[in-house]
This record gives sequence, C-alpha cells and structure tokens, in this order.
Amino acid sequence: MSAAPRIRTATLDDEDELGRIDRDTWSTLHAVMPRPRPPYEPFYTERFGPRDHIVAELDGRLAGYIRLGFPTPLACNAHVRQILGLAVADDARGAGVGRALLRAAGEEASRQGARRLTLRVLGHNTPARTLYASEGFVVEGILPGEFLLDGVYVDDVLMGRALRP
Repeated sequence: MSAAPRIRTATLDDEDELGRIDRDTWSTLHAVMPRPRPPYEPFYTERFGPRDHIVAELDGRLAGYIRLGFPTPLACNAHVRQILGLAVADDARGAGVGRALLRAAGEEASRQGARRLTLRVLGHNTPARTLYASEGFVVEGILPGEFLLDGVYVDDVLMGRALRP
C-alpha cells in the first residue's frame, strides 16, 4: 500500500465500489442497521450523492469513504456539519486512511463555512473513539443503552469539535 492515501470527492463511477466497501466492513461494532442482504440498495440516495462523500485511494483503489452532511435541516443549525458515515476497507486499515478522511472532512466542512463538526459513535467502538479523540473530538453527550445490538444494550456517544473559521 502507498505511504499516504489520495483524497478526493466521490464520483458517480465510485458507487459500486463504495457499496462493496460498505457491505464488506459491516459490523455491530459500528452499524445499527441490519446486515445488508441482496438485492442491495444503491449506495447513493436522493439524500446523499457523490458530492456528500470524500473518498480515499491507495494504489489507485478505493480504500474508504466519509459521508459529510447536516445534522438537521434547520437553518439555525446550518453552521454544523456531521460525519454521517465512515468506512475503511479491511485491507487498508492501519494505513492512515481513517485519519486522512477525518482531516479532509474537517477541511471541507470549514470550506463550507461550518464552525463545528460532530459525529455519533457506538460506545463500544473503542478503536473509532480513540481515533476521533486523537483528532480533537471530545465526548459531548451519551445516550445510555440507546441501541440493542446482538442482545447487548449499547450507548450512543455524541462527539464534536470546533473548526477553524
């Protein structure tokens, strides 16, 4: 794998590969929706298209994505962007892909005029929480036992950080 991932905005041509990465990385460590089953839904939707996804490439192959959007449709909340999805291909883990995508999302959110960047993460997802904390995100709220996954109640953790103006 390359030393550093190449970061870019997603394109329509990325849809099938992004869907595959999403399905291949599915786990109750981070997913609250049931495991995807064929026939698979399209990766892009009316709500989230290529413009809402930043992708990472390693050696010319898609290695992961981050979905950036608004936490609510309210005008009074328009200064906040939220990470609404992050996946890194199994064979690209440990290559800095997740960190590069987080940094790119912060840069893009700032470029769009956002003042804050937030995300939600499952309480038991220690690897993700550690990464987010190392990039300046702090826990801003916890919904205890919000999800029942594989017979275990799991906290929903809200994390956020300020962005440079």
